[in-house]
Amino acid sequence: MVPEIKEYLQKNREICFTLLRQLIGLGKPFLLRSEIWDELEKFCCDNTEINFTNSPFCKVLRSAQESAIASPWVYLAVRPYIARWKYLRIHAESLQIETITPSQYFACKESLVDSRKSGNNLILEFDIGPFSREFPKLRESRSIGRGVEFLNRRLSSQLFQELGSGGQHILDFLTVHQYQGQQLMLNDRIRSVSELRKYLRQADDYLETQAPEEGWSVVGHTLQSLGFEPGWGRSVTRMRDTLSLLIDILEAPDPGNLERFLSRIPMIFSMAILSPHGYFAQDNVLGLPDTGGQVVYILDQVRALEKEMRKRLAEQGLDIDPQILVVTRLIPEAGNTTCDQRVESITGTESARILRVPFRNPDGEVIPHWISRFEVWPYLERFTQDVEREVLAELSGRPDLIVGNYSDGNLVASMLAHSLHVTQCNIAHALEKTKYLMSDLYWKDNEEQYHFSCQFTADLIAMNSADFIITSTYQEIAGNSESVGQYESYSAFTMPELYRVVNGIEMFDPKFNIVSPGANPDVYFPYSDKSRRLTALHDELEEMIFGGNQGPDARGVLQERDKPLLFSMARLDHIKNITGLVQWYGECPQLREAANLVLVAGHVDASLSGDREEREQIALMHELMDRYELDGQVRWLGVQLEKNLAGELYRYIADHRGAFVQPALFEAFGLTVIEAMSTGLPTFATRYGGPLEIIENGISGFHIGPNHGDQAAILMAEFFARTKESPQYWEQISTKSLERIKKHYTWDLYAERMMTLSRIYGFWNYVTNLERGETRRYLEMFYALQYRPLAEKVPH
Repeated sequence: MVPEIKEYLQKNREICFTLLRQLIGLGKPFLLRSEIWDELEKFCCDNTEINFTNSPFCKVLRSAQESAIASPWVYLAVRPYIARWKYLRIHAESLQIETITPSQYFACKESLVDSRKSGNNLILEFDIGPFSREFPKLRESRSIGRGVEFLNRRLSSQLFQELGSGGQHILDFLTVHQYQGQQLMLNDRIRSVSELRKYLRQADDYLETQAPEEGWSVVGHTLQSLGFEPGWGRSVTRMRDTLSLLIDILEAPDPGNLERFLSRIPMIFSMAILSPHGYFAQDNVLGLPDTGGQVVYILDQVRALEKEMRKRLAEQGLDIDPQILVVTRLIPEAGNTTCDQRVESITGTESARILRVPFRNPDGEVIPHWISRFEVWPYLERFTQDVEREVLAELSGRPDLIVGNYSDGNLVASMLAHSLHVTQCNIAHALEKTKYLMSDLYWKDNEEQYHFSCQFTADLIAMNSADFIITSTYQEIAGNSESVGQYESYSAFTMPELYRVVNGIEMFDPKFNIVSPGANPDVYFPYSDKSRRLTALHDELEEMIFGGNQGPDARGVLQERDKPLLFSMARLDHIKNITGLVQWYGECPQLREAANLVLVAGHVDASLSGDREEREQIALMHELMDRYELDGQVRWLGVQLEKNLAGELYRYIADHRGAFVQPALFEAFGLTVIEAMSTGLPTFATRYGGPLEIIENGISGFHIGPNHGDQAAILMAEFFARTKESPQYWEQISTKSLERIKKHYTWDLYAERMMTLSRIYGFWNYVTNLERGETRRYLEMFYALQYRPLAEKVPH
């Protein structure tokens, strides 16, 4: 890259000098990618006589994600390919170009934030890279998020090599499985791979003589004498099929056969799912501070996982009741929720339950009130210790898998999994770092309200501790060719005067896997499924949307009832951008003429909110409603919807040939997008984050740019105009939405994949003996020296 650019700079000095001076002349210390592109577009328009667009210098500027201007030097963070970075600096006068290290680049940024720190290299640097040098990695950006496929190929190759010399790994692994003292799979009669091969053949020969439907009660005694224990299958047919898979693997390991075999091993009987913050309950909580899609996700996840666990245990021939605990915080001041109850059974399951453990202060006293997700950090270490004791008692032993959720839950999961020696899975839902512009560089400015120093430190520890990480989309991990992924943003950054991260997460680590969730099919089903429609709720919905009541939970009365409805539902915070949507609507006469706007968001009365950011958004909403005189065209509801009512509301909007809009500045996944599309409601959603992958633009929905609200409003207005002229166009988008969800976004697919992943990563850890002990010690030191002191500074 550099030699080619150097040659171009020297041959085209005047052009390059002019452009660099133009960038410096903006007078900004930092330029975002969009600002660099804007300047390039201006420059190319002003210099049409030269072929600058195709030059190597232009290409490198177009691949820059940001620039730091320390005149006469222009520093560039270049991302020529997804998840691959280079750092350069160019002298604007001499046109000298140099490759620099991440540390040098961040030192420049730090000096621009505070000139007194110029040249300060005596700062802690976090670098996880040296600890993963021997660990196998993916090579291609397109393979990111497909870690289990890579591991299967790797494991198959490794097993093939080992089996040639009589390797013991697979035999040893099959002898370690037990459930409450009952030996599973193999007993100690089989002591070598050669014996395993011999007895597999004998077992298959014996089973061939038995009726296909017979179970372990009939054939078990003979199989035990050969060294086999329960777990091979519920019937002779299933047992033979599982034995055959293992015989084939021992003969010639194949990735597909290995995955199928591992997915059948009885390994997961109980799980602990961590989600500490917010109000976690089944009713009356959605819309409360810090309480939204994550709660819905986990409850639907649990129902699907328990169903899949029961199915697999039955197929394995085991009469075992699977146990799932959702561990969250107990809040004594719970209002009209159940968050003050220690244990709550989860509806739609047979034995899954919510286990609530309180936060305690240093004196051991229970904290009674709600605490923002940005302020939970001082409580998590004590919380983890209490959770460990409670979980062990509730399950009568340790869980087989621990799943963390969001930054706080992932940190607790890391500590708990390490203490109990259990496989750990992380689910971020939304990493805050990419939501707030330059939140790392200006962390001090955000510290009083958001405490990002704690959160980003916790994220680094948790994501590097996890055995595997589940994301809903590729975007979440590595973004796309234009934007940086959430996890990718942790690969290198600086928090001035605190520490630098020069290698925070290995993007090509096979721990990353894309497993997309769905929506509860019993709640979010197509509007056209008349036999399942909840028509008894229609009078309530009619009054909710078209009623004249206004007060603490409603504002606005729709004057023209015959218009289609544009609907949005989200928490009322800055990132969800509901106020942005109202402004787009208010400033677009075409959209106001085409449709009414219905919003279910937060509270209407600010005195009812305990969250500072929400109160600010409430005030802005009222100001916008007044400014654009929207009370006859916008219905704003500050209500919490029971899930069945929410599902029928989507369908009711579809009955009126409306649409759903998700206007967030950034959305990690987009569960409401999935819900809306599952009912057949045409959907407009942000192009930043998960919805970019969920929706096929113009086919199964539409992408909108939240930073260009005028264009988004026109796009929605044009949709309503077209559907008015051609009603079949609405049907076309609706049908494609339903097809898209059915093919890619269901909880059945999610649960099947989750259970397979947990087994494969457990096997991987066992046979490779790579528990990353050195990494663990490094992270423990980072926790003690950085996280703990930062957490103690958070008011509590």
